[in-house]
Amino acid sequence: MIQENVRNLLAELPEHVALVAAAKSRTPEEILEAVAAGVKIIGENYIQEAQAAFAIIGRRAQWHFIGHLQKNKVKRAVEIFDLVETVDSLETAKEIDKRCAERGKSMPILVEVNSGRELQKFGLLPENVASLIRELSRFRHISVEGLMTMGPASGNPEEARPYFRETKKIYSEIKALGLERVSMNWLSMGMSHSYRVAIEEGANMVRIGTKIFGSRTVKK
Repeated sequence: MIQENVRNLLAELPEHVALVAAAKSRTPEEILEAVAAGVKIIGENYIQEAQAAFAIIGRRAQWHFIGHLQKNKVKRAVEIFDLVETVDSLETAKEIDKRCAERGKSMPILVEVNSGRELQKFGLLPENVASLIRELSRFRHISVEGLMTMGPASGNPEEARPYFRETKKIYSEIKALGLERVSMNWLSMGMSHSYRVAIEEGANMVRIGTKIFGSRTVKK
């Protein structure tokens, strides 16, 4: 079923849209099935889960961090991940830059936008995004590759459209600034219920879990 789901998704998505398989709480075996069917990017929310999966899967796919990155987990994150999609503070960025410098690497990142202005969610308010990215452009071991936003977690996908549209507007404005080490290649928006609307509003990266792996079992 996982392989069939992946093949159907890849056939549906436009060529310019990258698929991130959101693998939160999935087993390495399930993730391997998705990779075998054509998934090229694995998205993980938790460092511990990522380490367990990475030990088995390795570099057969790229790894994106799509959860909230705590400062004390950054050292382990830079060992595994090819891109961090959820940077929303100068403090986190400084730690990523520091740890990447120690390893002699540069980390592509996306800046997370709290486009819905939801108090319970992480991410920068839209009006604060440009000022942070100006700061980040000074780091030598970070490259800002674009923006990420969540949008409402459920409900009518159309409800997410204004938030996706606003994030695309910010993305375009920052891209036009031509900042050093800021390439703005990626706009990561949309999940299983909302990816079609996100693509209509400019997303070229979507994070899909349930539509690939099925519903998650709630842990008690």
